[in-house]
Parts: sequence; structure tokens; C-alpha cells
Amino acid sequence: MSETADRVLGGCRIAVLLATAVIQAGLSLPRLGDTADRLAFAALAVVLVVAAWWVLRWKPVPWPVAIAGAVLVLAASAVAVWALPPDRLLGGDDWASGLAGWHLLVLLLDRPALAMGALVLQMTLTFSRQIGSAPADRGEIGGLVIVGLSVLTFQAATLALIRVVNRRVGEAAEASAERDRQAHRKALAEEREADQRSRFAGQLGATLPLLAGLADHTLDPRDEAVRRRCALAATQLRRLFAENDDVPDPLLHEVSACVDLAERRGLTVTLAVSGEPAPIPTGVRRELTGPLMTALVAARSQARVSVLRTDDEIRVAAITDGEPGATANGSGAVDVEWHALGEQSWMEAKWRSGPN
Repeated sequence: MSETADRVLGGCRIAVLLATAVIQAGLSLPRLGDTADRLAFAALAVVLVVAAWWVLRWKPVPWPVAIAGAVLVLAASAVAVWALPPDRLLGGDDWASGLAGWHLLVLLLDRPALAMGALVLQMTLTFSRQIGSAPADRGEIGGLVIVGLSVLTFQAATLALIRVVNRRVGEAAEASAERDRQAHRKALAEEREADQRSRFAGQLGATLPLLAGLADHTLDPRDEAVRRRCALAATQLRRLFAENDDVPDPLLHEVSACVDLAERRGLTVTLAVSGEPAPIPTGVRRELTGPLMTALVAARSQARVSVLRTDDEIRVAAITDGEPGATANGSGAVDVEWHALGEQSWMEAKWRSGPN
């Protein structure tokens, strides 16, 4: 149940509690008779005070307390009803028959089925007093039934109305929360789209001078450095496209995109992956795959790429037959190392996902 619905139901509990207290003190107290009446009245007052301990703090009455209180209310009502002569039931002197039902609502408002059963049982005890007494004419019995059912119907309608209002409030709160979630998802999607447009624009801006140089023949495509620049630009664009894909494992998808383009250039690439996918921020994935792109572009014929994932660390490494790049730490979130291994180079980009 939503917090709003809880607050509404808590307010209803307090309203029923206050109404019951007013009825007991203002309407029932002046009609007390003998000692049995006073004992029953005191028992109902104790139940109301005990229930108020939770209700006034916006909490439902605990299950054991509610059950024990309901049993005491039914017993007190039976004592008061059976102390009256049958011809005075549900009349001016019968304060308990109607009051006990309100006490049951205070105790069992959060358990509507049980509350309804308790209300019916309480009114049945009153009818039993009439039926178990000396015979009465049909008119008296009919009048008793009509009055009793009127009291029961009003209390049951109050219970049903409170539950309907609470359910409607809960549905409205859930609908509002869903609208908020949709608005949040839309804002995130728009932010992601704007970031992608910015990234594409930046990448194209960096690529245009290369394309312009090739077009006006100031750059020679036979030059190894120019070819590496072209390969790097193509790999960056390919990885950028992969970043926008909706896949279960974004890091592996982007690494695979880099590997795929290297293979298209004629490199022999092996890819090893260990560990389960883990959520990685987009910016961190870019820093993990950036050095990999540099390593693959520098490779001459072969490369071994590995992705290692543990509970608190993500590593992307590559061993190639190309020259090592420069050691850098990116934004500080990812540590990058390059080392020469004879005629090969080793690169590793590492991000710690746990506490540093």
C-alpha cells in the first residue's frame, strides 16, 4: 500500500476513534443503569484507550490486541444487553448494542472481513437475547430486527466506504507514482539522446579534418600514420554506435564492436571473457574501451583481448604485436597501464566498482 493510502487510512482510524469516544462519553454514559452496565461501560472504555495508543500514532491496532479487544467488546456488549429486559432492547436504555459495533470498527478497521463478521456476531447476540426471552408478538420482533439491521447497515456502510476511499486513494497514488516514473524515464532518455548527439557531433567534428585531408590530397592514404588515424576514427564511430544499443551486457557489446572492426581490417583477434555482467556507467565504459581501440589500431597482425569481471573490479586487457601507447589515468576512475613485452605490447584498463 502506498504512503498516501496509509495516511488516509490512518486518518479514517482516528476519525472512527474520536466518533466512538464522543458516542460513549456523550450518549452512552448518561444511560448507564446497574453495576453490570457500569462494568461493561468500563471494559469498552479500556478497549478504546488501549486502541488509541496505536491509532493516534497513525498505526493499525496489532493483530493480537485487536482480537483480544474484540472478544472483550463482545463480552461487555453481551453483559450489558442481557442485563436489560427484552422489551427495552435497542431502545433508549440499550446503549451497548450500537456502541459496541463502533468499538469493533476501531479495532478491526484494517481487517474488513473480520470486522464485518464481528459486527454480525455482536448484533446476533442482541437478537439472541430477544429470542431467548419470553415470547413477544411479531410486531415487537419485527421492530427489533429493523432497528438492529439499521444499526448494523450503517456501521457496515461506514466500513465499506472507508475501504473504498482508501482503495481509490491507493490507486490514485500508484497512478501518480507511475506518471512520475514515466517522466523520469523520459527525462533520462532525452538526456541520453542529447549526450549521444553531442558525442556523435564531437566525433564527426574530429573526423572531418581527416576526411578533408584525404579529399584534398594533403593526406596520403598510403601513409601508415594516416591509415592508423582512419582505423581509429572508424573504430571510435563503431564503438559509439554500439554504445547506443539496448543489450544485456553493454561493455562486452562495445568491446566486441571494437574487435569486429579490427578483424575486418585483417587482424587475428581472440576474445576471452570471464565473470558476470555488471552495471557500469557509460563514461567508465568509454574509458575502458578507449585504450583498447588504441591498442587494436596499433596492432599489425594479431591481438589477444580479455575482459575480466569480479565483484569489485572490471579489467579490459589486450596483448598485441603493435607499439604500446602512453600510460594515462583518464578521468581518474579508470587506471590504464601500457608495457612493452619484447616485440609485443600489453595494455590493461582497470576500474574498481567497489569501495576504493
